[in-house]
Amino acid sequence: MRTSRVSRETARLVDALTPTASGGGSLRRSLRGLRHTDSSAENSTQRPSDSGSELSTPPSSPDSTASDFDAGASLGKRKRRAAATTSTTESKTTTPRRTPRKAPKLEEQDEGEKKFKKGRRQPAKHIKGPNGELQSEPPANWEKMYSITAEMRKRVLAPVDTMGCESLAEEQRSPLDRRLQTLIALMLSSQTKDTVTAVAMKNLQDNLPGGFNLAALLTVEPERLNELIGKVGFHNNKTKYIKQVAPILRDKFGGDIPDTIEGLTSLPGVGPKMAYLCMSAGWGRDEGIGVDVHVHRITNLWGWHKTSTPEQTRMELESWLPKEKWHDINHLLVGFGQTICLPVGRKCGECDLSGTGLCPSAVKSSPVKKKVKKMEVEVDNGEVKKEDIKIENDDVGIKVEADIEGEGKVELQSIAGAPLSGEDSKTS
Repeated sequence: MRTSRVSRETARLVDALTPTASGGGSLRRSLRGLRHTDSSAENSTQRPSDSGSELSTPPSSPDSTASDFDAGASLGKRKRRAAATTSTTESKTTTPRRTPRKAPKLEEQDEGEKKFKKGRRQPAKHIKGPNGELQSEPPANWEKMYSITAEMRKRVLAPVDTMGCESLAEEQRSPLDRRLQTLIALMLSSQTKDTVTAVAMKNLQDNLPGGFNLAALLTVEPERLNELIGKVGFHNNKTKYIKQVAPILRDKFGGDIPDTIEGLTSLPGVGPKMAYLCMSAGWGRDEGIGVDVHVHRITNLWGWHKTSTPEQTRMELESWLPKEKWHDINHLLVGFGQTICLPVGRKCGECDLSGTGLCPSAVKSSPVKKKVKKMEVEVDNGEVKKEDIKIENDDVGIKVEADIEGEGKVELQSIAGAPLSGEDSKTS
């Protein structure tokens, strides 16, 4: 007589759970046999859900115990947990990994637009020579950067070109008086613009009794001297320094300025920058580089070195810069810093170094947009049509042009510094 698979497994479970005369040992052996039978059934062609569902059902026999059912239930839980782990592992292995998105290329530009490149810092290198002495290798491409900057300086006139301390001494004076005036101009220029320094020097030259010489500095009252130089920065301190320097020059240096760096820096109010510039302009000897805020700032922006003080910058530059350029680099970079590479709002769009990949601090700037509008303007020989008038308004100012019959394009008005108002819409 054939019986179903479910009936056979139910009978086997009842036999295993029925207590015998030998006690619990027979029950444990029967349970071990049941586990062996279940594992064999799992490896057969039967579905796992058939046997698992039967084992997880509570027994209906009144003679079964709770512990026996817990043993069968835990066995079913382990099978389900193993099956869940296997399915999770398979899902992890079959899930494709997402490929990272590529950043969009930024090099695509319109035709005719200048490709912007930003250089990288390549400072001077300090290496030990064959004798163990420290030698300096100059920064890469420094000569090219120097020559490009020199060409730019030829096209733009800076305040230092006409009002620098080296050009403020009176030419008709004796060499001794010119050297004195150069020293005083350098003392006044500290933290002061060249335009203000030039005005103060002119006041001294025009108002000191007997002219601008050592005797006049010795006799002038401090209050009067302070009044003449009152526009320069820290004029109270500078008045005190000048009155202290005058007797030192008379007593220790024979009425002239010192001809050594040690002598110049020993004077009150005279630092290394002033001393090196004074030696170059007054005595014609280049014994060091005069590093002011412009030279210190720009050479750090160029990546030639990384220094925190002008004195550190001077030592770095002197370690590799050819001596024939020690005098010119101050004038070159001061004018460059006054016109293009400003302390605030650098004009990288007007700098020839921008876009060449030489300057690591270059920033891309958008060109200034001009506002163009049309308006009616009355002239002496009749009224000009509205469509013939063009007004350009930019950061420099405004310019009004018109095409007048018989005369061609004529500039009617040009105002610098501010745009036209509505009341200025007519000129004659």
